[in-house]
Amino acid sequence: MVVRVQSLRSITVVGLFTAVVMMLAPSHALADCSDPAGPGVDWQRCSQDNRDFSDSDLTAARMQGANFTRADLSSSVMVKADGRRARFVTANVQGSDLSEADLTGADFTRADLSGASLKGATLRGTRFFRANLRDADLSGAILDRADFLNADLTGALWTDGKTRCREGSISRCH
Repeated sequence: MVVRVQSLRSITVVGLFTAVVMMLAPSHALADCSDPAGPGVDWQRCSQDNRDFSDSDLTAARMQGANFTRADLSSSVMVKADGRRARFVTANVQGSDLSEADLTGADFTRADLSGASLKGATLRGTRFFRANLRDADLSGAILDRADFLNADLTGALWTDGKTRCREGSISRCH
């Protein structure tokens, strides 16, 4: 009988401890896809197809797995944004600042990134199939396994920060 009472006390203490920890732990709000564009917005796994976010400040936005197909993100600031596995298929990203963004596994198929800054961005496994990267800045970018098949890199500043890709640089910087 004594053992049983001690066991019940142990269970009660553990239960109370767990309840207190749960109440004090920070809660993580789920992404609200209808939130307006702004610094730090959480659009994880949201569909933002055909939306106009031109000239928006999306600094440090959380866009993992989001879909921006045919969206207008031209002249937007997405510095330090987390866009891992996001889809920017045929999106207008012209003149945007994606410096230090994590775009690992993102898809920019047929996107227009002309004049965009990708300085220091993580582009591991990112797909740029038939993308327009004319005059883009890739200095300091991490390109491990990035796919530039049929991408136009004419005039792009390469990862070394010195080399400009010559006219006709398709799929790779010449």
